Amino acid sequence: MAHEHDHGDGHDHGDDVDLIEDGTTPAADAAPAKKGPEQTWRTYTPAISSLVFLLGGIALDSYAQSWFRDPWRLIWYIVAYFPVGWPVLKRAWSSILNRDVFTEFFLMGVATLGAFGIREYPEGVAVMLFYTIGELFQDAAVLRARRSIKALLDVRPDEVTVLRNGQAQTVKAATVGVGDVIQIKAGEKVGLDGTMRSESGTFDTAALTGESVPRSIAKGEAVLAGMINRQSLVEMDVTTPYQDSKLSRILKLVQQATGRKAQTQEFIARFAKIYTPAICVLALLVTVLPYFFVADYRFADWLYRGLVFLVIGCPCALVISIPLGYFGGIGAGSKQGILFKGSVFLDLMTQLKTVVMDKTGTLTKGVFKVQEVKSVRLAPKELARLTAALESKSTHPVATAIIEYAGKGYESVPVENVEEIAGHGLKGLVEGKEMLAGNAKLLRKFGVTFDEALTTIPYTIVMTAIDGQFAGYFTIADEIKADAAEAVNRLKADGIRTVMLSGDKSAVVEVVAKQVGVDEWHGDLLPEDKVAQVERLKADLATNPKAKLAFVGDGVNDAPVVALADVGMAMGGLGSDATIETADVIIQNDEPAKIAMAIAIGQATRRIVWQNITLSLVVKGIVLMLGAGGLATMWEAVFADVGVAMLAILNAVRVQNLKFDR
Repeated sequence: MAHEHDHGDGHDHGDDVDLIEDGTTPAADAAPAKKGPEQTWRTYTPAISSLVFLLGGIALDSYAQSWFRDPWRLIWYIVAYFPVGWPVLKRAWSSILNRDVFTEFFLMGVATLGAFGIREYPEGVAVMLFYTIGELFQDAAVLRARRSIKALLDVRPDEVTVLRNGQAQTVKAATVGVGDVIQIKAGEKVGLDGTMRSESGTFDTAALTGESVPRSIAKGEAVLAGMINRQSLVEMDVTTPYQDSKLSRILKLVQQATGRKAQTQEFIARFAKIYTPAICVLALLVTVLPYFFVADYRFADWLYRGLVFLVIGCPCALVISIPLGYFGGIGAGSKQGILFKGSVFLDLMTQLKTVVMDKTGTLTKGVFKVQEVKSVRLAPKELARLTAALESKSTHPVATAIIEYAGKGYESVPVENVEEIAGHGLKGLVEGKEMLAGNAKLLRKFGVTFDEALTTIPYTIVMTAIDGQFAGYFTIADEIKADAAEAVNRLKADGIRTVMLSGDKSAVVEVVAKQVGVDEWHGDLLPEDKVAQVERLKADLATNPKAKLAFVGDGVNDAPVVALADVGMAMGGLGSDATIETADVIIQNDEPAKIAMAIAIGQATRRIVWQNITLSLVVKGIVLMLGAGGLATMWEAVFADVGVAMLAILNAVRVQNLKFDR
């Protein structure tokens, strides 16, 4: 059997399969990296050759009985058996040497060799062949899930622009060393950690700080992977190798996706360790016990029944399909931009009763947008046109917001003698008139009077003045994500309590909370305040041990509460390293609607897992009784074992094709 991964003791099928090509299993962090399973035409060669010889043997049994006899018949079927049987026998022997006797490999080996012992050669070959086909189905399904996860993570910036010998070259990020200089264009995501080489730059750091205001980074200050350059071309010195950058660390986290097993998987693993030796004992009793009670006892007949009992009793369907069901759930999440770090979290998603969300970067975009324009001397559109003309000489995100709001028309406005006053705003001649655009400090600096009550407005304000007279102001605030309200509504429709916590001003938090429709909200919170709130909310659920709480965040300040929650969820597109590494579920594309989708995937996975458990136990129970009574042959046994396993595998794969939008 041409499998390229090791199934260990036979009780955790699927759980020890690498999910990425360069990964190692969680249980063997110190082991050398190995390639993940890949299927080529060589993978199927043993099964195909065995099938050809089996069909040929059956044909010879029917049409060439005159000469197709032992020892030629035995040799023919040994040749048919060897390609699929030898790898299983080898693994059975390896398990025995490791003091783990009662594995599925042992059951398959004893049953098929026993079939040869009573000259039921075709049935012995068929049992092993169909077992191998079931294994190939499993491998193909796992590969599909692995590719889905790998495709999700291939969004990382693999290439960067590096300066070498004074020339800008686009190279693989993995080849960039510490001390190299790279360029980051406007709108480009930083792919490596480093320090600012240019005099200054403006970066979207909402994911790292939890604040909606972009940060100005001066020469020598840190620039982190995941930040987005919001200004013109800047240069930075690399301080961290590519393999230690934020997105590279996410790749390493995928290796742990099977390390945390769901309670269902742990139960099945414990069950199999008791169930398998029990089946062996019962098969032995079925073979020898009738000697004392049956008058016409024939050892060969009852040995056949015992072997049938062994094949039927093999827990393949359970130990293969249950972990594979969870693999399917992890793969389905990956296709939707959701990474589950372990199957246990698929189960926990079905028990959520409270979902707590951060504001900035989770329910809002963390970018500026003009909310309102108030004009004193001009029409609002005219004020926007003139202000945009002046702001077009700046690259600050606030300026960009005003320009986007103004639309076309500002380009033709004559602007001269523009002066940028650090920490204040802009001053210049617009259509021959002296114009100011900035904060309250700018207007006070030039003696412009305005209503001081404007300084109490919770949003960012750009005040304007023309020829020394106050002309109006713009309120600029973080923009709510398009699917934020939908996300909250879907959670509430599932009977889940929604809470928003934020370090932003309470007035701002209240506005956002009412727009998205959360049940409860709190602002002006420090990280320790968020922890206290989550502890309070968890205490509210203490009366129901099955009720769980999830926290969804993206900034470094969210890491403590992400760790505290029963299920920590991180917005992984721009999320900070600390939060992503702490989180149990990562929403790769930052869409809050994916929170409800993650719950739906968990529910669908759990349904399919329990369908497989029910199917396996019911069918096996029926056929075991038929086999003990002599009413089932090896062919029925093959169906009860491998047939049910294949049906369960197909059912497990189905979760990846389900629709989770509603």
